[in-house]
Amino acid sequence: MKRFHTPHRVRSLEMLSARNRELLGLLPSALLVIAGFTAIFIQQQGSSPGASTNLTLNHASSVSLTYGALFLGLCLAAHLVIRYALPNADPYLFPLVAVLASVGIVMIYRIEPTLARQQAQWMVLGLVLFAATILALRRRGVGVLERYRYTIAAVGIVMTVLPRLPGIGEQVNGAYLDIHVGGVSFQPAELAKVAIVIFLASYLRDNRQILVTAGRRVLGLTIPPMKQFGPMLIVWGAAMATLLITRELGTSLMFYGAFLALLYVATGRFSFPLIGLVLFALGAWYVATHVSHVHARVLDWEHPFQESLYNKPEGGSYQLAQSLFAQADGGLLGTGFDRSLLRLGAHGPSILPVPESDMIYAVIVNELGLVGAAALLGVYLLLIARGLKTAVLARDSFSKLLATGLSFVIALQVFVIVGGVTRVIPLTGVTLPFVAYGGSSVVMNFVLVALLLVISDRARRPYVPRSRR
Repeated sequence: MKRFHTPHRVRSLEMLSARNRELLGLLPSALLVIAGFTAIFIQQQGSSPGASTNLTLNHASSVSLTYGALFLGLCLAAHLVIRYALPNADPYLFPLVAVLASVGIVMIYRIEPTLARQQAQWMVLGLVLFAATILALRRRGVGVLERYRYTIAAVGIVMTVLPRLPGIGEQVNGAYLDIHVGGVSFQPAELAKVAIVIFLASYLRDNRQILVTAGRRVLGLTIPPMKQFGPMLIVWGAAMATLLITRELGTSLMFYGAFLALLYVATGRFSFPLIGLVLFALGAWYVATHVSHVHARVLDWEHPFQESLYNKPEGGSYQLAQSLFAQADGGLLGTGFDRSLLRLGAHGPSILPVPESDMIYAVIVNELGLVGAAALLGVYLLLIARGLKTAVLARDSFSKLLATGLSFVIALQVFVIVGGVTRVIPLTGVTLPFVAYGGSSVVMNFVLVALLLVISDRARRPYVPRSRR
């Protein structure tokens, strides 16, 4: 009988511990930083008159190696925390996040070096909170969060309404997104998304059986009992209402999608999310036809190249149309780093508005082409897949639901911004996780990943019978 032998390299990789695989997985992110900055510096210095080729290459290599070493050092510090506190955690979650963060740093530096330095500072803060979350929950796990679910939900709701408060809130492009305290800007909806998912996971864990068994059948669909369903609807509805008040439509869509996903996973009843989708369709129609800000967004989405909308002094479809032009200009392989035209002259008007945040995906498609954009989306898919695998392996219902909800939050956030930029859905102001410029987004997404790692560590621990404990 013919025997099949596993290749030596594959067997060697399988023999590595989870943490050593994680350590090796961090190398591609550092190499991306080095290669990206080298390409940008060569392009910038090559266009300077009188610069020799050798000097250009030497300078680009030295500076790029320095940035790559600093980035790898930050990742190694986080890796050491994971190695110490969560030895059994998923070995691929953090390397995938590091790859996304490396792409973000390089692209933001290409757009505006000052913003890249600020993003790096926010990344350091995010890694500090990442480590603090891991160290705080490594012994008791995420189950301790269940005890404070209503407090966490209240904090989430308060966070969503803060941008409407006079003095600290500010309206940007028709929406109330940021709060400003002491010269620091923050988007409280980023904290709210984690808080609301924690509450929903905890509440569904306690009441999912009642929602299934006590539901009434109407026209072949199971209607959940309002006694158990009501409190969850009140908290979720309050969060959605405040988001609509602040006109933060992208985050509203993200919350609603995560709510339906958790409801389906908790109950296994397809009728629940089906009813939710019907209600969403009715609500979307009402809001799109009766709320002027949303109606304008829908018109821009339907007719991005209409002259009256494209040349509108404020708002309009200019941003969406320019993003479509930029993506078409990228083609299959892209124009190359630092080759896309973002503004007319050094201090001229912006051709692609907000390229470091809302439109960074359009810049990526322009400079890296369809191939580069597909690779980026592939990394996101792998990250979401690892999160969902963590949910499958989780040994308790709360951890399973929480990992599912956090994974869907990332998936929906990517869908909302990429779908908006590519004109699949109306454009909203959600940031691309770990890639787009945004301090609060970077910080809270690192906390989100820390929660997934804590869940995965407990799920992957070797099973020890009670008699041996």
